[in-house]
Formats: sequence, structure tokens, C-alpha cells
Amino acid sequence: MHGPAPSGWLLMVLCGATGAYCLLRAHNGSERERGSARAEALMGFGMAAMAVPAALLTFPDWIWVVYAVVFGVASLHALVYARRGGHHLHHLVGSLAMVYMAWAMAPGAASGAGGGHAGHGGGTAGGVPVLTGVLLVYYAFYVLHSAGRLAPAPTPVGLPAGGVTAAPAWLARPELALGCRLTMGMAMFAMLLTL
Repeated sequence: MHGPAPSGWLLMVLCGATGAYCLLRAHNGSERERGSARAEALMGFGMAAMAVPAALLTFPDWIWVVYAVVFGVASLHALVYARRGGHHLHHLVGSLAMVYMAWAMAPGAASGAGGGHAGHGGGTAGGVPVLTGVLLVYYAFYVLHSAGRLAPAPTPVGLPAGGVTAAPAWLARPELALGCRLTMGMAMFAMLLTL
């Protein structure tokens, strides 16, 4: 999150690649799967942009308001669909975590007059330690749970009935989608550690 360059580059590349894969997944599957893939693509690209090293790009102070608004809207969307279960509850937590990090990174918002996030100036790191700790625990358990479920699924065979062309086999692999979720969970954990 605009912190040390090597970790920022790594997070930016991983989250950007994950967002791109999720965007590709958003064109295949049921409406529920496509909606989940769109939400994950937004999260991946948002995390990639948030992880851009300060040496590469310094964001204007108002960008954190844009982050908060975009992910606030994503939180409302996830809240509306959360009663359906599935990944909507996780998307809700993730979107709210992004709003929280945007707030914590905004200059002067989290740490008073001294400044915002440590990567943006002379102020101390922002954030509420208890809330950051709760989110860290959530993402630690999420990563461990996802890693435990990560096992290769059988390769899809043939085309679906009706002659409709199937998605490329590599795009339809459920373990790749789970791997993307695992990557974003680890990236979110790493980003929360920098608060």
C-alpha cells in the first residue's frame, strides 16, 4: 500500500493478474458465477492500484475518497446479495476492508493533523488497531481455509449440450478461481499488515 517498493511491485502484479483472470471468468458461467467474478475483478484491480509503489506513482490526496466511494458502493451491492450466501459475505467484508484502508490511508484522516499512512508522508500509520486486528484474523482464517480446499478438480470433458462453445479449459478450472481468491486473501492480509 504505497510502502516498500519490492512488496508493492509484487502485490501490484499479483493483484492485477488476478483481477484480469477474474475479468475473463466474468464472461462465462451462470449469472451468479459471473457476478462473483466481476466483484473479484474489481477487488483485484483495486488492490493492485492501492499497492502501486510510491516511487512509481504518487496519488493525489483526493484519490482515497474515490476508493472509499467505489468500494462503499461495492459493499452495498454485496450487502443486498449477502442473503444468498456464497461469496457475497466475503465480498462484503473485502469491500468494507477496502473502504477502511482507504480511510486509513487518507492524509490526516486516521492519525489527526500529523498525516495519513506511513507511505504518504511524515505521519504515523493510520487505522484502528482493534479493527485492523479483527480483519487480519479474518483473512488469516480465510487464507488457511482456502488453502485447505485447494486441490485439483477433474478436467471438464467435452462440450456442453446444445452445441454451445465452452470456455477454454484453463478458464473453467474451479481450482484456478479458488487460487485467485487465495491470492487476493493473502494480498489483503499483507496490505492490512502495513496499516
